[in-house]
Amino acid sequence: MELIQHTPELSAYLAAGEAIDHEHSLVRGIAVRLTVDHPDAYSYAKAAFELVRDTIAHSADVGDARVPWRASEVLQQGVGTCYVKSHALVALLRARSVPAALCYQRLAEEDGSDPVIHGLVAVRLPGRGVWARQDPRGNKPGIDAQFAQDRERLAFSVRPEFNEVDYPVLYAEPHPVVLNALQAAPDRAYLWKTLPTEL
Repeated sequence: MELIQHTPELSAYLAAGEAIDHEHSLVRGIAVRLTVDHPDAYSYAKAAFELVRDTIAHSADVGDARVPWRASEVLQQGVGTCYVKSHALVALLRARSVPAALCYQRLAEEDGSDPVIHGLVAVRLPGRGVWARQDPRGNKPGIDAQFAQDRERLAFSVRPEFNEVDYPVLYAEPHPVVLNALQAAPDRAYLWKTLPTEL
């Protein structure tokens, strides 16, 4: 699948925003600490991915009701959905001037029912000239997402026969339907009832 930048200028994928607040002192501090042991872009990107995947709990896996949506809040609270774990990873990457984008899949239950949008990240490492999707959702039995550049190692593969979709567009900011759902949700129970089903 060819990934398509929603915004042509690569600089958009380095910018700070309301949700991707990588100028926040907490985000900057984590980036500085990671850089000490991971000075080159590839090892830093991999370390940032593993930090978000492994130390930020997926709220559904641990039964946490909070719904943070800013990257700094996710890193501070240590919990979040796939959407906001992606926000946190994008912020950490951009804090080190590594272009990073938000992208999405449309997934469904085993029988194809109850479709939902799933959040991913795409990273463009210096010298490679191509985007590579990553899934910091968090591993558990049956899910083994890994940081990879040459072959995707995502949490989920889409099943077209169930109308699942890999959306090819790369966004500099969270898609509005995703961000609106997050901002409107007082808790995860409410969010689960209002999760976007398509972009």
